[in-house]
Amino acid sequence: MAAVSEYTAELELVPELRSGTGAPGALHSRADTLRDYITLTKPRIMSLLVLTAACAVIAAAGGDPGVVRLLALIVGGGLACGGASAVNHVVDRDIDQLMGERTAKRPVAAGRISPARALVFAVALTIASFVIMTAFDNLLSALLAMAGGAFYVFVYTLGLKRRTTSNIVIGGAAGAIPALSGWAAASGHLGPGAWFLFGIVLIWTPPHFWALAVLLQRQYADAKVPMLPVVKGAKATALQVLWYSVALVALTIVPGVIGTFGAVYLV
Repeated sequence: MAAVSEYTAELELVPELRSGTGAPGALHSRADTLRDYITLTKPRIMSLLVLTAACAVIAAAGGDPGVVRLLALIVGGGLACGGASAVNHVVDRDIDQLMGERTAKRPVAAGRISPARALVFAVALTIASFVIMTAFDNLLSALLAMAGGAFYVFVYTLGLKRRTTSNIVIGGAAGAIPALSGWAAASGHLGPGAWFLFGIVLIWTPPHFWALAVLLQRQYADAKVPMLPVVKGAKATALQVLWYSVALVALTIVPGVIGTFGAVYLV
């Protein structure tokens, strides 16, 4: 903590380094800057979304979507996610500063990358994603990837996160859209399988996120973000997690029982 405080104090004395507009120096090397830009893309979240899309394209293609198509989906989908995440860093930089050391040290919140540069980076990733997916997958897949990013930024981050306990219930659709994008990459259209995968991820998201929110209840309260544990308490949240988990198991079984997916899926 002392080292962090000293580092912060030094940055306060060097405004161009604090804002991310100056040339990298002893306090912030090129490797550190690269690491910060990678952090803007939220790699852990990206990995989940890319995995969701990859599983969908494999399912839609009957097991073999082709190497080029799969790689384009992975790279293009990852870039779309990274672009949306970078915008999230910009929009949420104020509450990131209030939610403890982990989020306060994020590149935009800490001032190592300026909001303007983060937005330029986000736009560049988004354009690259659209070009790659349109060229090597198809237009529908690319548009759905864009839609997922837009939903995350405009509906969840800007519209719901700070206003309602239903933020993640509705906003979770952003994380489910990669299932649609992946399915479209293989077939060029959306069938029942795509919508089942979308629904499964949509129902999975609230209990997953609420479990994490219980652990971060104090931080969300400090930032005045109305996550369910903050407004209703941990016990009420745990009950919602239970009911959503029951619904999730039921929904997951349905496509295997009715034959949308085969025996391997059901097992």
